[in-house]
Amino acid sequence: MPTLTTPSGVNLHYTDSGGDGRPLVLIHGWPLSGESFTANIPTFASAGYRVVTYDRRGFGQSDKPQVAVDYDELADDLAVVLEALDLRDGVILGFSMGGGEVARFLGRHDPWRIAGAIFSGAITPALCITDDNPDGGMPIDGFTGMAESCRDDRDGFLDSFITTFFSNDAGIQVPEEVRAEALRIAHQSDPVNAVACILIWATDLRKDCEAIKVPTLVVHGTQDQNVPYQPSAARMKNYIPQAEVVPIEGGPHGANLSHKEEWEKAILDFLAGLG
Repeated sequence: MPTLTTPSGVNLHYTDSGGDGRPLVLIHGWPLSGESFTANIPTFASAGYRVVTYDRRGFGQSDKPQVAVDYDELADDLAVVLEALDLRDGVILGFSMGGGEVARFLGRHDPWRIAGAIFSGAITPALCITDDNPDGGMPIDGFTGMAESCRDDRDGFLDSFITTFFSNDAGIQVPEEVRAEALRIAHQSDPVNAVACILIWATDLRKDCEAIKVPTLVVHGTQDQNVPYQPSAARMKNYIPQAEVVPIEGGPHGANLSHKEEWEKAILDFLAGLG
């Protein structure tokens, strides 16, 4: 099992399609792992890109240290992946909470390895409602309530979350076997790490977004029930003026599978436009 080791000794599991093409690093959402992109990787690899995934610490097959985590540490983990594999002229795609890694990395690290950024169903720019962020998605007690629910009834919370993950206003948009596979991956997450990560969804990433100067794509389902479109994707151009926003009409959170062809096309078109 290929792993990369962080300076703090945490082993991160990764996959790498190899090849000489532009690197595309796929950063997964909660509570999944890099395995959640299995159906998408062949499309990007066949188009000539070198596709890399990794499991966030606490999830999938990576180590699960029993400590709190924040986006500084997660962005530093992304830096480890880029540096250890010597990825250059790459594109980093952050799915859901993975958008936090992308934003914080570009706000915290020298972006010389990065040619573009993609936010998919991402929690950026700032989901938590505060006095100076009234257009966020929900107040802090919403995040703490979710964390408590996940801690108190892990199985029930994961089952409900994964169902909503693939649902729009008309109901679930994928076959049961797709939902069941995502739930299987979700159960690989560490209970302590999973709860801790819910709390950092409230991180204010607006300044990180403002620091992004590379070409940027924002792709988001308009009926996303986990990360609603209006407080997230609809506001991204306020902080990243050069961003291209591609709404997937009727798309749920897991649009990479429910609206697979449309999602992949948006990403391939963006990659092709980078030259």
